Amino acid sequence: MSGDWFRQADAALKAAGIHQPCLVLDLDLLDANIAAVGAALAPGLALRIVDKSLPCVKLVARIAAAFDTRRIMTFHAPVARAMLAAFPDAELLFGKPMPSALAASMLDELPESAARRIVWLIDTPERLAQYGGVAAARGQALRFCFEVDIGLHRGGFLTPDALVEALAALDRHPRLACEGMMAYEAHIGHIPGWLGGPDGARRRSLSLFRRYLALLGEDRRRIVNLGGSSTALLYGGDLGATEVAMGSAFVKPSDFDVPSLAALRPAVFIAAPVLKVVEAELPGLDRRSRLAQALGLLPGRGLYLYGGKWMANPAHPAGMKESGAFGRSSNQQFLALPGDAAIRPDDFAFLRPTQSEAVLQQFGPIRVVSQGRIVDAWPVLSPE
Repeated sequence: MSGDWFRQADAALKAAGIHQPCLVLDLDLLDANIAAVGAALAPGLALRIVDKSLPCVKLVARIAAAFDTRRIMTFHAPVARAMLAAFPDAELLFGKPMPSALAASMLDELPESAARRIVWLIDTPERLAQYGGVAAARGQALRFCFEVDIGLHRGGFLTPDALVEALAALDRHPRLACEGMMAYEAHIGHIPGWLGGPDGARRRSLSLFRRYLALLGEDRRRIVNLGGSSTALLYGGDLGATEVAMGSAFVKPSDFDVPSLAALRPAVFIAAPVLKVVEAELPGLDRRSRLAQALGLLPGRGLYLYGGKWMANPAHPAGMKESGAFGRSSNQQFLALPGDAAIRPDDFAFLRPTQSEAVLQQFGPIRVVSQGRIVDAWPVLSPE
């Protein structure tokens, strides 16, 4: 991101009377990322928007409108309730298995019209039996997908044979309706070369994916979910998948700096006022800090932020970085500055989030900037 962007964002925040840490979303970059994903997404694959990564109704709505999708992947009961209320025609697929008691509680409080729009995730024979019991006790049909393991090893049915047994067990649970399966493979980009590398991991995952899919009848393939933000654009429409899930990619925090998303640009930053710009001295060392600086053990200059210790990396001014000598603070974080950094107290320093989930919920309304001006404030969903 250019220095001009940060300077414009700084001026826009000051003009809007904002003087505390906030999250800034560039609407123009968001729209460009939406367009880039739309151009790269394989024909025949629907998009399911991941709400944990974009916990903001207006943000989800903008992406949903662009892709004409009503598919949402949800992960947390309070956010799921908010999405059901905000999008009365949306279908929610849980992206992780929920305790059956939580599912029962949600079914008790939701109107039946909303409950029918939930697709639960089942990962073990035990959970299958539990959900069968929930459905039988309420006389209510429950839709679900199987979670299958294609190499991530984070749970789900571990082998195709295990899925065969689960499918056979469905006869004992007539109120459970299998909609398909979810196969997540976020690991493939992190496999080292000596273990076959990403390409080898992808081939192994797809081989397993095809074996699981072959076990599902055509009436149980309405939802065949494959991939997440870092991998979704790697797939064609000929694999048997019906959809991919994406969320973080649209705002591109730094954890998503991967080759498959090279066409996308970071669209969200933390902006924090600078409280102090100082010559760095450590308590106890006092003037001897100059010796530590000469030895390269201590930065010469630095600043103190309003807040800190976020899941984020310094982005502006250029050359700003964390200092091991000072550590991290959630009250006033010290960041080292290069000697030529032109920043003063009351200016904003900017940090780039490493992830979007959770981070987007820490600052109140998202400040939306376009063409160098704050044009809106988008409320975020409470994590509670």
